Amino acid sequence: MRQPKIFVCLPILNESENLPHLLDSLKKQAYQNFELIACINQPDEWWKLPDKIEQCTNNQKSIKILSQESQFPITIIDKSTKGNGWQGKQKGVGWARKLAMDKAETLALESDLIVSVDADTEYPKDYFLSIVDIFSKNPKIVGLSNPYYHRLTQDKKANLAILRYEIYMRNYAINMLIINNPYHYTALGSAMATSVINYNRVGGISPKSSGEDFYFLQKLSKSGHLAHWNKTKVFPASRFSDRVNFGTGPAMIKGNAGDWSSYPIYHFKLFEKVKSTYALFSLLFNDDMDTPMTTFLQNQLKKKEIWKPLRKNYKTKEQFVRACSTLVDGLRILQFLKQNTELNECNESLNLKDNILYFSSFDSVYSDDMNRIASSINLEDISSLEIIRDTLTNYEYSLREMKSKL
Repeated sequence: MRQPKIFVCLPILNESENLPHLLDSLKKQAYQNFELIACINQPDEWWKLPDKIEQCTNNQKSIKILSQESQFPITIIDKSTKGNGWQGKQKGVGWARKLAMDKAETLALESDLIVSVDADTEYPKDYFLSIVDIFSKNPKIVGLSNPYYHRLTQDKKANLAILRYEIYMRNYAINMLIINNPYHYTALGSAMATSVINYNRVGGISPKSSGEDFYFLQKLSKSGHLAHWNKTKVFPASRFSDRVNFGTGPAMIKGNAGDWSSYPIYHFKLFEKVKSTYALFSLLFNDDMDTPMTTFLQNQLKKKEIWKPLRKNYKTKEQFVRACSTLVDGLRILQFLKQNTELNECNESLNLKDNILYFSSFDSVYSDDMNRIASSINLEDISSLEIIRDTLTNYEYSLREMKSKL
């Protein structure tokens, strides 16, 4: 039986210092049937801007490093050299990731795999092998959102920021897993994979300036089952970065300045409202009724009739319920959570305490640890944050693994 080839897709901007380490980790992969496709990119106008020249020349260093590598095949997409850079609105990591992944699609067979990576992320030597194993054992999955973990550094400010941000992500993921929502994924461009056939089926990745990973995983989730468990984790860097509008780097910068308004600790009761809404989809096939999200959806969609058009277009209950799930997707859920959190003037520490105590009621293995950390939450103390992060991480991993077996 033919083993799938992995097409490793890498966007690069100002990464010449991290690139050698990434290349070294690729050389050490136990599964060597892969090809790297790297898109080195920045707006062409940066060559005329004194404060951007350094990043332009850094990109040229990256091109040179890649050009000198001979241990495995590399395709270089140069959107950096003067005259080749992005023009107008077509720019950013979303376009870079799209160019690399679209190129992979043209070189690959339908059974091959596309693996998205970042230069600042550490990949264990069995990472590619684990992905091949997951897709071979689960042929019906449409993609993989791989587990992750941010290692701490010597920078105390960076540690404080990444721990707080990761707690935000863990809290969201755990709640979504508990309510068994199809959009439970954590969106990291450095930790996702799909097959070529499913990449084509969803129309590829959308070239967003930021959040392209979130929207891509959402498209995959709407088309089928997105896997979310792997014993092999990836380790993204914990660093301040403003190369994109939102995501880990910008969140750390805002958080370091004391602003976590974009990344609040959502209360578990809001997720229960999402769950209750989903539970009513089958009943809504017969007639309208209020749901916990009805008013929000009416305001968001700017129309009073939400379910009637779906009933008109989808004639069976199964089709209708699927259409409801497609409408009330990951983005809508995030918008609902954020809007309701803002209305209720979120108290981060109290929300986190309530959530941790709530989580403890689901799993006796973690209940003692959960109850212990809930009694002494300090969102300004690195030691406290690290204990909370690690406890939530282990619990999230257990949920991912358990639900992968269902």
